[in-house]
Amino acid sequence: MSLTWAPALERPDLLAEPVRHALEAMASDGADVAAVEVTEIDPDHADTAVLVEATGWDLRDMANCIVISGARAGEERVCAALVLGHTRADVNKAVRKRLDVRKCSFMPMDEAVGRSGMEYGGITPVGVPSGWPVLVDARVVQREHIVIGSGLRRSKLRLPGALAARLPGAEVVEDLALEPPT
Repeated sequence: MSLTWAPALERPDLLAEPVRHALEAMASDGADVAAVEVTEIDPDHADTAVLVEATGWDLRDMANCIVISGARAGEERVCAALVLGHTRADVNKAVRKRLDVRKCSFMPMDEAVGRSGMEYGGITPVGVPSGWPVLVDARVVQREHIVIGSGLRRSKLRLPGALAARLPGAEVVEDLALEPPT
């Protein structure tokens, strides 16, 4: 399967509204968003494993964004976590510690979709609500390029891994994700 990449801001029809707004804001702040590309995909391929199988891309170049919530003293604490496709977020240790909560878990899908303004299977750290920290596993920024959601199921973004560290609210965290057992 061959996909055509284009500068993301030249194809706003392939971006969820919060993603488009975030990229425009980053561009106006001087970020090099010309390096952010978008491609249209079959919505049935939105899942990372399915897309890798369909395209032959390296799972290590795919990055997944998950929304995690917890509470402390009745105050909700939410973050987006970005980890490579072959790893899984260390929710019970690394994320819980960063959020400073006793327990945290994946935000229910309907709530994550509603609060992010993005579609299930397309949630991305680009354009999450302000106030949500974007925790980026240190391995993500080491990749030449990563493929992430666009906010829509029918497209994906590709950007330099290092740019993930410069997203609004981003914080690079060592060992945010766990490698699969060998």
